[in-house]
Amino acid sequence: MSSIYVDHAATTPMVESALLAMTAQLAQLGNPSSLHTHGRATRKTLEDARETLAKEIGSLPSEVIFTASGTEANNIALKGLYWAGREVGKKIVVISSIEHHAILDPAHWLATHEGAEVIEIPVNSDGVINLDFLKDLVKTRGEEIAVISVMHANNETGAIQPVSEVVAIAGEIAVHTDAVQSFKKVPLSFAQLGVTAMSLSAHKIGGPLGIGALILKRGVEIPSLLHGGGQEREIRSGTLNAPSIVAFATAATSSYYNAGAVVGLRDRFISSVQALIPDAVINALAAARLPGIVNVTFPGTQSDTLLLLMDGQHISCSTGSACSAGVHEASHVLLAMGHSEISAQSSLRFSFGATSTASECDFVVSVLPDVIARGRAANLP
Repeated sequence: MSSIYVDHAATTPMVESALLAMTAQLAQLGNPSSLHTHGRATRKTLEDARETLAKEIGSLPSEVIFTASGTEANNIALKGLYWAGREVGKKIVVISSIEHHAILDPAHWLATHEGAEVIEIPVNSDGVINLDFLKDLVKTRGEEIAVISVMHANNETGAIQPVSEVVAIAGEIAVHTDAVQSFKKVPLSFAQLGVTAMSLSAHKIGGPLGIGALILKRGVEIPSLLHGGGQEREIRSGTLNAPSIVAFATAATSSYYNAGAVVGLRDRFISSVQALIPDAVINALAAARLPGIVNVTFPGTQSDTLLLLMDGQHISCSTGSACSAGVHEASHVLLAMGHSEISAQSSLRFSFGATSTASECDFVVSVLPDVIARGRAANLP
C-alpha cells in the first residue's frame, strides 16, 4: 500500500520547476560576494531571484533579507526589534498566545536573558486574537512596547489573524508577522499589510528546506544576530545560498497551488468526519482559515496514540502538539482557545496540499472510525 501524506503544513513536496532551478544553480561556480566574473554572475542570478520574490510578496527588493529558515527570520525580527526599542527605553514584547514556538521561545528567551516583559494577547474559542485587549494595552502602555508580533495564520488550526487591524492599533509601534503558513496560500502583501517585518519559508510553498526570508521595511535598522561578512544589509552575515534562493523564487512564481481545489478537499474532509464521528470537534471552524488545514479533537482519545494508529494505516498526519524529550504536552494553541489539558491532547491536524487528491482524502476518512474506536479503547482506564 502506498503511503498518504496529509501533513503539508509541516512541509510540502518541492515543485518540479524549483527542483530543476536549484539543480542547475548547484552546478554554477561563484560566491555572490566575490568581485570576479564568477561571483558577479552568481550575484546577478541571486538578485534576480530577490526581485522575483519581492514582487510576489509586495515589497521592495531591498526589503528582502535571506535567512536559513523561517525560524531564523522570526528570531532576527523579534530580537532585533526588541533590542532597537530597548535603546529608547521600550521593554515590552507583545505576542499572541498562539504563536509558533519560533516566536514563543525567543520571546521567553528575551524575558529570561534580556529584561523583556512579555505580554500575550488572548484568543477566542476559534483561535482569533482579542483586538480589544490589544487596544487597551496600547492605550495604557503603548510607549513601553518595543514590538508586537502576531502570526498571519496559525500553523495548527489555520485560523487567519487580523494583522492589518493590529497594524492600525499599533500606530508607530513596530509590528512583525510570521507569515510562513500564509504565503502563496492566501492573498498576502507586505506593503498592503503595513507591517514592519514579515517572515517566510521556502519549504512551505514547494521550495527547498533550509531557506527563508525576513522582509524588513526599508529604513528600519535592527541589531544583527550573526556578525561576519556584513551581507544582507549587515543584518544577516553569511555566504548566500544561491541555489536555494533561486529555487525559493521559482517556487514562489509557480502556479502549482490551487487554493480552490485545496479548500474543496478540506471541506470534503470536514463534512465526512462530522458525518462519521458526530462528537468530533473541528477547531477554529468559524474563523477565516487557510485552505488546507483541519484540526480535529476526538474526545476520549490520546493524540499520540491516534498518530501511531494512523501511521499504521500508512497515513502521515500530525498531533498539533509538542513532544519534548519524550514527554507528550498539550498544544498551547488549543489551551489558549479554551481546551482542557485532556481535550487538547486528543487532537490531530490534517493538512492538504497541492498534491493531495480526493481519493486520498476519502481513504483517510474511511479508516478514521476504526482508528478512533481503537484509540478510545486504548485510552480506557
